[in-house]
Amino acid sequence: MTFIRQIEPWINDAEIEQLARVGETTYVTEGPLTEEFEARFRELTGARHAIAYVNGTMAQFAILKAVGVGPGDEVIVPDMTFIATCNAVLLAGARPVLCDIDRGRMAMDPEKAAALITPRTKAIVPVHLYGGMADMKRLLAIAEASGVAVVEDAAQAVGVSSNGRHAGTFGTAGYLSFYGNKTMTTGEGAVILVDDPALAEACYRMKNHGRKEKGTFIHDQIGFNFSFTDLHAAVGLAQLNKLPEIIARKRKLYDQYRERLSGINALSFQLYEPDIHYVPWFTNIFVDDAAALSEFLDQNEIGSRRFFYPLHRQPCYSPELVELSTCEESAWTFDHGLSLPSTVTLSETEVDAVCAAIKQYYA
Repeated sequence: MTFIRQIEPWINDAEIEQLARVGETTYVTEGPLTEEFEARFRELTGARHAIAYVNGTMAQFAILKAVGVGPGDEVIVPDMTFIATCNAVLLAGARPVLCDIDRGRMAMDPEKAAALITPRTKAIVPVHLYGGMADMKRLLAIAEASGVAVVEDAAQAVGVSSNGRHAGTFGTAGYLSFYGNKTMTTGEGAVILVDDPALAEACYRMKNHGRKEKGTFIHDQIGFNFSFTDLHAAVGLAQLNKLPEIIARKRKLYDQYRERLSGINALSFQLYEPDIHYVPWFTNIFVDDAAALSEFLDQNEIGSRRFFYPLHRQPCYSPELVELSTCEESAWTFDHGLSLPSTVTLSETEVDAVCAAIKQYYA
C-alpha cells in the first residue's frame, strides 16, 4: 500500500490555468490578481478590508503593531497553538502571557484569560484551532470591559463561521493563513481582515515600506516588505473556486471517520459547538496514548500528526521571554490528541485502510 499522508493540498490543472493569467500579464508582484483575491475575501468574510500578506506570522505582527503593542506590554495567547502565535508577540516587542484552553472548544478559556489581564495587557489573541472557534462572545465582553484589543488568529479557520459571521471578523482585526497544509493554500500567504479604515491603512503601510501607495520613493512612515504576489494570488483564486467542495469534503471525511470508528469506546472525536459552521481542517481524535497509536499507524504506512506542542513546554522559551505557567488542559489535549489523514482527495479505500488499522490497534 502507498503511504497515506496525513495532509496534502488539492492541486490540479485549475491552479495551472490561473498561473497562466500571470504569465499573460507578466505582473508577478502584487497586481490585478492580488486585488481580485482580496475582493473575493471581502465577499467571503464580510470584512470591509482584506489585505493580502506574505504569511500569517507577519500578518499578526502587523496587526499587533497597528493596535499599539510594543515593549512593556503584555499579550495573552492560548497555550495550545502553533508557536508563531506567540513568536509574533515577541517580534512586536511585547511579553506573551500563556492562557490555558477550554478542552471542549480547544481554544482560549475566557475565565482564565480574564484572570490574566493586568494594567500592562494590550491585547488578547484567541486562536480558532483546527477549524473550530473560540468563544468570541465571552472573550469580546472581557476585552471590552478591560479596554484591550482582540486580534483573532483565524489561520486555520477559512470557511468557519458562527451565526453567519466569519471567523476573523469578530475582534479588532483578524487574519487567515494559506500555508501549504491549510484548508485552502497559496503556498505561503495570509489575509488580514479588518473593518476600521485607519487600522487597515496602518496594516497596509506596514507591508509596503511605510507607504500608502506603491511606486513612490518617499516614505513618511517606517515599514517593511510583507507583500503578496500575483503568483500566490493565482493559486489562491483557483483554491477559492474549489473552496465549497473542499469544505464539503472535509466535513464528509470527518463524518466518515466518526461513523466507521464509532464502536471503539477508547476513542473519541473533537466535537464542535452547535452554533459553529465548522470546517475540520484536520479530523482529530482523543485516545489514551496518542504517541503509541501514531507510531503504530506509521508502521502501517499511515501518516498522522500530534497536536501542537503546548507552549509552556517549548524548550526555546524561558521565564524572561514568556510568562510561563503549567496549563493542564492543553497538556492533556496534547498527550491524548491525534490528527488522522485529512486530505480532501482521500479515497474510500484509503479511509477504510486508516479505520482498519485503528481497529487492529484496539483489537
